[in-house]
Amino acid sequence: MQTKRKTSLLSLLLVFMTASLQAEVKTPAFFNDHMVLQRNISVPIWGWASPGELINVSFGDQSISTKADKDGKWLLKLKPMEANLEGQTLTIANHSIKNVLVGEVWICSGQSNMQWRLSGAFNSKEEIAAAKFPAIRQLNLTRTAANLPRTDVKGEWTVCSPETAKDYTAVGYFFARSLYKSLKIPIGIIDASWGGTGIEPWIPELGFNMVAELEKDKIELHKILPVNDKNKQKWNDYLDELESWLPGAEKRVSQGSLPLNMPDRPDSGMPVTHHGMTKIFNSMIHPIIPYGVRGVVWYQGESSWGQGDYYFFKKKALIESWRELWGQGEFPFYTVQLANLHKFNEKAEGGDGYAKIREAQKRSLELPNTGLAVTYDIGNPVNIHPKNKQDVGKRLSLWALAKEYGRKELVYSGPLFKKLHNSGAEAIVHFSHIGSGLMVGEKKGLEPVKKTSTALKGFAIAGEDQKWYWANARISADGKSVIVSSDKVKKVMAVRYAYRWNPIHSNLYNREGLPAAPFKSDNW
Repeated sequence: MQTKRKTSLLSLLLVFMTASLQAEVKTPAFFNDHMVLQRNISVPIWGWASPGELINVSFGDQSISTKADKDGKWLLKLKPMEANLEGQTLTIANHSIKNVLVGEVWICSGQSNMQWRLSGAFNSKEEIAAAKFPAIRQLNLTRTAANLPRTDVKGEWTVCSPETAKDYTAVGYFFARSLYKSLKIPIGIIDASWGGTGIEPWIPELGFNMVAELEKDKIELHKILPVNDKNKQKWNDYLDELESWLPGAEKRVSQGSLPLNMPDRPDSGMPVTHHGMTKIFNSMIHPIIPYGVRGVVWYQGESSWGQGDYYFFKKKALIESWRELWGQGEFPFYTVQLANLHKFNEKAEGGDGYAKIREAQKRSLELPNTGLAVTYDIGNPVNIHPKNKQDVGKRLSLWALAKEYGRKELVYSGPLFKKLHNSGAEAIVHFSHIGSGLMVGEKKGLEPVKKTSTALKGFAIAGEDQKWYWANARISADGKSVIVSSDKVKKVMAVRYAYRWNPIHSNLYNREGLPAAPFKSDNW
């Protein structure tokens, strides 16, 4: 029937859309007062109108125009602008968006530890009262999921104040506050987070297609997408059913009743909730592309911890596909490594709980322009939602300030494992990002890390028999490496550090107060 439709469903929908837009040029629902535009790039402005309609846009000293295409969509770009703390009006056709700033825009995405509000952070009462930063703005996107990509999503920009800040993402707020205090320019954060979600709903179809190691996921996803003749037939049958259903649905609506028996889309076999592959990307991320942004900060993994090493390939798919779709090059993508949780595992080999997914998160540093905020020293063993979001935001901001904003003097990462030098009963562990030197440190609450004289802990070693023992560890005299040994290991072949669910006793830092990332030198 699909080849003989007198009026296809697509045509009907286009008629309805054109009629609704005839009298008004529309922009995305999240284009509203107090928004922040990204500085120093060509800024995309887009929307919908009647096909061929002329759209005029003005902002500051710029006035540009374009025409809607045959489908009623239009897009134009403002020329790159310097940061501006003074609110201006963005005029699109006859619609005015007021108090618009130009500065830096970051997406804050992930699950509940990113969604966690400032009202639930340490010292929330004092922090909220002090949140008087009108140059910091948050766009809070409506949490919604969809089987198919959407072109719009609701969201509201708010000006940071004691009245609004309580509902800001705490990690995002402290990240933005640190950037603002250093840069003195507007900072916009886009809260695109959803508690309890795995990584799969955030990855678009493109991501599953881009990474060869995700072939089984791609096959599962493609069971229902119109990527072959069989599936195209299913979708055409579905569209035929919809076309037959529409007249009766319209009649019931005209009579003040709800339509009945809307046909079900082809069954995907995936979860009907928001947890299915691509579903949150479709409804929360796809609609905001290509909004001008600087980059992404990402806090997710608790719901995916059992995937271990496989998580890296999904993270790669996420990062590379978002970058590809945005078309802004390899924009920065900074990850929060999972905090400590549950009881301390006394077995030297570790490997329990979050150990493997932290390795996968750290492996994302193999991808260009990525960063890692290590947090196993600031979590809460009995709460998956630690309240110390101040240090999380601060550690993320160090990456941005050093890598994106020219603060080359900053030490932005804790020590990262570089290599193991075997020399018999003792072995030397070498690191990158040692700053001004290594130290044994102690972190208490929101206080800065302090150097201590206690023993260096958290290292385990194994010999040729691959049996693990806790190591005696000490920092070398020059402060650049760690020397490990055990009277139970004749020749050290491998070393692990903080490789467990709760590495709370691990205490290696650089002198700038950033913790060494957990690692394993072996592939056993």
